[in-house]
Amino acid sequence: MNRKQIIGLAVAVFLFILTGTISVFVNRTAEQINQSALDSIEQTLTGGVSFSTPLSDYVAVVRVEGTIQQQGAASLLTSAGGYQHSTTMDYIDRLMEDGFNTGILLYVDSPGGTIYESEELYRKLVEYKEETGRPVWTYMAHYAASGGYYVSAPSDRIYANPNTTTGSIGVIMAGYDLSGLYEKLGIRYVSITSGSNKDSSTLSDEQVAIYQSQVDEAYDRFVEIVADGRNMSDEQVRELADGRTYTARQALENGLIDEIGLYDDVREQIASEAGTDIFYELDAGVATMFSSLFGSIRELIPKSESQILQELAEETQGGLQYYVQGLQ
Repeated sequence: MNRKQIIGLAVAVFLFILTGTISVFVNRTAEQINQSALDSIEQTLTGGVSFSTPLSDYVAVVRVEGTIQQQGAASLLTSAGGYQHSTTMDYIDRLMEDGFNTGILLYVDSPGGTIYESEELYRKLVEYKEETGRPVWTYMAHYAASGGYYVSAPSDRIYANPNTTTGSIGVIMAGYDLSGLYEKLGIRYVSITSGSNKDSSTLSDEQVAIYQSQVDEAYDRFVEIVADGRNMSDEQVRELADGRTYTARQALENGLIDEIGLYDDVREQIASEAGTDIFYELDAGVATMFSSLFGSIRELIPKSESQILQELAEETQGGLQYYVQGLQ
């Protein structure tokens, strides 16, 4: 082995050791940050928020932005963006106890989400109205479709931006049939079950009927919610609720919203009705700052097989029912 080969080999070994050392350091640093360094921020992100509301009358802005779904475990390495379900539910609970709060402005920018979380938020808003006697106004931004409309339905008044997409009243349960792909790849899927309907990897006519009955039940609930919130008959809602979306003008003509306007104008109108021009909302700035700061570290950490499988299950919707806009 000549001198150049020896030097090249030494450099390769050095780079290998350096890369391994950096990888170990990044993983250990991430673990230490998650477990100890900023537990207080972790608590804030996961719902243990200390709500410091104004000591004067105010309208609380409750934001429903992004997919309505379960709030995952938050940390410095996970983004605080999007809808935060547990935090939102806790926030509304605190508002019910606050005598300075005069109402809620629900800011919706969502294509929908899971029926479980949509129903929970709907019930929490109804509880807020019944317990306090205070109004709930909704402003629809880009989207307030499917689950986004579901949570808006109990509002005393619904406003929409001139370019809002809303409606999409319906339910979807979806997934992939990979049997054809498996056959081409020579992969044989095997399952041992306790009953004929336990495995739904390939759907029989009986299984399709079972799942259709579940979707129909959730759809009936959606129709009930809209009919109650908009003072419409069941038949009127069903004529509109075939899953299609509506423009703001179409929604207004069909009685799904009350008024079209820009956000600033709506705030002025609500301020006049509420008797205060103070609008309060939770500040997610700290969470966003730290998630951005350490986001690059998170990307360096390789995903485990379980994480990859979990993400795939979420992408294929995993057999869950959704109040979500069909076309995305």
